Amino acid sequence: MSVLRWLGVTTLLCFWPGLALAADLEGSRLTALWALPFAGLLLSIALVPLLAPVLWHHHFGKIAAAWTLAFFLPFTAVFGPAMAGRSLIHALLAEYVPFIVLLTALYTVAGGIFIRGTLRGSPLLNTLLLAIGTVLASFMGTTGASMLMIRPLITANANRTDNAHVVVFFIFLVSNAGGSLTPLGDPPLFLGFLKGVDFFWTAGNIFPETLFLVGSLLGIFYLLDRWYFSRQGALSIDTLPDAARIGFDGRRNFWLLGAVVALVLLSGFWKSALALNVMGTEVRLPDAVRDVGLLLVTFISLKTTAAKVHEDNQFSWGPMQEVAKLFAGIFLTIIPVIAMLKAGTAGPFSAVISAVTRPDGQPDPVMYFWATGVLSAFLDNAPTYLVFFNTAGGDPRVLMTTLAPTLAAISAGAVFMGANSYIGNAPNMMVKAVAEDRGIKMPGFFGYMGWSSAVLLPLFVIMTLLWFK
Repeated sequence: MSVLRWLGVTTLLCFWPGLALAADLEGSRLTALWALPFAGLLLSIALVPLLAPVLWHHHFGKIAAAWTLAFFLPFTAVFGPAMAGRSLIHALLAEYVPFIVLLTALYTVAGGIFIRGTLRGSPLLNTLLLAIGTVLASFMGTTGASMLMIRPLITANANRTDNAHVVVFFIFLVSNAGGSLTPLGDPPLFLGFLKGVDFFWTAGNIFPETLFLVGSLLGIFYLLDRWYFSRQGALSIDTLPDAARIGFDGRRNFWLLGAVVALVLLSGFWKSALALNVMGTEVRLPDAVRDVGLLLVTFISLKTTAAKVHEDNQFSWGPMQEVAKLFAGIFLTIIPVIAMLKAGTAGPFSAVISAVTRPDGQPDPVMYFWATGVLSAFLDNAPTYLVFFNTAGGDPRVLMTTLAPTLAAISAGAVFMGANSYIGNAPNMMVKAVAEDRGIKMPGFFGYMGWSSAVLLPLFVIMTLLWFK
């Protein structure tokens, strides 16, 4: 018996018979077992770095590939190569490539800007730096803003004996909450943009929630940092190096950052009937121009940024390689999950649909906010957003109008609650790694969650009562 035939027989017994002839992937005819590779990959992302960090560091790409094959080989055997090919092309061209190209451009451009000079880490200055990074996050992404601002913030507080809390609040604000207003800010919102959500919709619909959360966090941080500072948490000013004028190296990257923003805006507002059909997936001309333009921006930044700037920023491709490999697996293994959620109450995830649906059949924004948020904290906020976006129907026109409170709840839950743990959003772990490399003793996984539970959860409860009830 051939390997393909063995896979086909095994899968038919484990999943569902008679699907190979289906013209489209019908979620109502699938079983929940098809979601196991997706769940396994997300659990691996959450647990393996904690339980076997060395294994994860050296083999995370192989682990992601293994889970992808665990889905794709049976999928091909059951549905046939044609269906598998169409699904693969759609996941790559319509979602993964635009997603990873934007992240790469933002990461590269931010890595080409170095803030030089000596800052004094007073409570007021720290609060100002956090506020600036939070604003930047919606325009250059949480990843870009985090990589740009974390090093000067750490340098400013090098004379402080208590400084881990500064990095914790940086993760709350710059690496998460700050990215809530535009698709450039955080990967979940960019996925929504790719699905058809208007560029400025999020800014117009969760701005009060963002202002409340950011204002509250900045106020709490200032009071807390003053308390730490008053406990003689700073060394003598004489131990600091002489102050130098603040400035930027690699300033041409600011122009490239503007080009990134312009390209994304162009793809959203440029309407063209020209499109290339690739195995059933339409690649619109504006989207193709955007992605090619972003790749060009990445290339220009790499070629024109001085090597010393990258060296001062400790720029490396390691974080982007990890994100690219893991999300390739996520975007493929999530294919059947999305199909089953789209099936609604007729699909195997009817319990999930019922949990976030009111007795009158309308979606419950409270449940969408907390369900999206809790899963975002422990899995990853980008695929979590995508799952609940499709659970709510997946039609951007309806979600932006009739179901606007539901989409607002999904967006807020995915972006805000990604800060609840180190693994909720990619920049969280990147910032932690940079801080520890600079000698800051960061709290462990559960220690960080102690901070987020004490600071963030009460604010989320208040937001629920004010906006999502």
